Amino acid sequence: MFKVNTITRGIMIGLILPAISLFIFLYILKGEFVILNKPGVPYMAAVFFNLLIMRYCARKGMDKIATGIIAVSFIFLIAVFVFKLQPIR
Repeated sequence: MFKVNTITRGIMIGLILPAISLFIFLYILKGEFVILNKPGVPYMAAVFFNLLIMRYCARKGMDKIATGIIAVSFIFLIAVFVFKLQPIR
């Protein structure tokens, strides 16, 4: 499945699920989708699935791909926390 073990390949793979979740929840559902009165849950699901993919890559010895995926996941997680979960003052 993943033949090239580079960080840029991991970043590209790691961007897929957050991009899909942003497209679905911001543009299709217009940001009105809230689970259990928490607006960040759909985005956290994307990060969770990214971490599962990262674990698979780490177990298969593709450490650089796993590093790229985890970097994207943490950046996306911080962005969701700052822009979606913090109240605007």
